[in-house]
Amino acid sequence: MEINKIIESGLMETYVMGIATEEEVQKVLSLKKEYPAFKAALEQLEYDMEVLAQNMSIEPPAGTLAKIEQEINEIQRQNQALQNNLNSEYSYDKIHQENKREKYIEVESESNQMRVNKAWKWVFVAVFVLGKIFLAFAIYFYLENRQIKEQIKELKIELKQKNR
Repeated sequence: MEINKIIESGLMETYVMGIATEEEVQKVLSLKKEYPAFKAALEQLEYDMEVLAQNMSIEPPAGTLAKIEQEINEIQRQNQALQNNLNSEYSYDKIHQENKREKYIEVESESNQMRVNKAWKWVFVAVFVLGKIFLAFAIYFYLENRQIKEQIKELKIELKQKNR
């Protein structure tokens, strides 16, 4: 009864996925030795995970293996050339500098500030000025609207007084 609870607890899944803590790994290994039902369930889970991984796998692009082999051969060739010329300090420095050039892209920079095309500067200035103009109009019309509402309210009061 207890072994079924342990099987359903998710301990096996964490172990199979490789995310179990050291304590959980030790517990799984001891349970595997102690209970044949646990061992069978663990093997079935491992098999199911393997089948799932195989069904969800994606074939690598054609020529990937050839590219990997080519890179490995190139690295081996460079290491061999480095070892052959290790005695010569000049050639070692030369190979080391060549390797540095291959690994890094040199970038030259004039300044660390972003440059903006002059035409864009005028566009930004125009948008800023237009924004201020629209803000001024909005405030003006808001105040006019408020004043007119007050006048309408006063006129309504006068009409009510005349109608009495």
